[in-house]
Amino acid sequence: MIENEVEKLRNEMVEAMKKMIPIVAISPESGGKGEEERAKFVESLLKDIGFDEIKRIDAIDHLGFKRPNIVAKIYGQNKERTLWIAAHMDTVPEGDRNLWKTDPFKAHVENDKIYGRGTEDNGQALIGAIFAIKAIRNSGTKTKSNIGFIAVSDEEVGSKYGMEYLVEHYDFGKNDSFLIPDSGNEDGSEIEIAEKGILWFSIVTHGIQSHGSRPDLGKNAHRIGMEVSLEIDKILHEKFNSINEIFTPPYSTFEPTKKDANVSNINTIPGTDIIYFDSRVLPSYKIDDVIETIRGVIEKYEKKYNTKIELKIIQKADPAKPTDINDKVVQDLIKILKETRKINPKIIGIGGGTVAAILRRKGYPAVVWSTLDPVEHSPNEYCKISNLVNDAKVFALMYLNF
Repeated sequence: MIENEVEKLRNEMVEAMKKMIPIVAISPESGGKGEEERAKFVESLLKDIGFDEIKRIDAIDHLGFKRPNIVAKIYGQNKERTLWIAAHMDTVPEGDRNLWKTDPFKAHVENDKIYGRGTEDNGQALIGAIFAIKAIRNSGTKTKSNIGFIAVSDEEVGSKYGMEYLVEHYDFGKNDSFLIPDSGNEDGSEIEIAEKGILWFSIVTHGIQSHGSRPDLGKNAHRIGMEVSLEIDKILHEKFNSINEIFTPPYSTFEPTKKDANVSNINTIPGTDIIYFDSRVLPSYKIDDVIETIRGVIEKYEKKYNTKIELKIIQKADPAKPTDINDKVVQDLIKILKETRKINPKIIGIGGGTVAAILRRKGYPAVVWSTLDPVEHSPNEYCKISNLVNDAKVFALMYLNF
């Protein structure tokens, strides 16, 4: 059984994770140097297995950094169809180190957990998929279709130089399907086939700076910015209020989040104010309609206060058509989980966003699944070794069934 072959690799998988976590792969936009060194490590694992194809499809970002993307394939009996498992190499920064019990960039193994930044998001999937393929190689089995593996950059900051770049510069087959192990729940009972659209934007309000005691000489950008933002929040929730129970939560969300510093002292009225929103929009709506609504509010307040207010779009991704629940990649996964986990999986949608949405927009069936505790991006992030190994068993069975 292939599950036994995967089990034999348990210690190797843990050791691979321990070697990978110290190779920092933070986006240059987040203050890092990118994924190049981690990509070299991933390539070394792939070359050790022996793929029929290993290609680099690298992008150069706006800061001049090379952003590596790796595609690797082992030919099956039918070379016209490939099941791809895709994971991302980049991680978010560690955040406040004082909140970590161990060094975030030294994998710490304790009982069933491996602690470290990126162990779960997305190291568990990356290592698990590679060693699922190694188990198949070790078994000597020839799969019915091609085995495909993808390691991308830039997922944490929007995927412009990762999957978005890859789908434009690599020829995937019309019969290809994708499994994205980048979202899940604690027992692996959720299968994601749909994602909300994403709109990140900022409201930049321009006023007139003055002394705190002389508001008559200024125009308080902070007060205007708060007013505008509260009305945007209210109107978006009222207008885009559909319910779709496949999603959690089952409605579109529009959340004011980040707030830039405006002035450094209390007794100055700010002349500029910047507030950010994170919006996740149901597939029944178009992002452009949301943007048009926001612009309407802005125009109202520009006239009211005779001032300039800017809308800046930081990230925009329209909702993709959901993957058909009857597609083979979905049905194979349901069948395998029922047989191996003894569970009846729940089909869900999520707030976004994984690279599956990019693939769905291109017309490819993509399913998102893995077994994860909700610790991604948090201090003391970990992956469970049991999840790492058991998910790898599911990956191997998916490759064999496709």
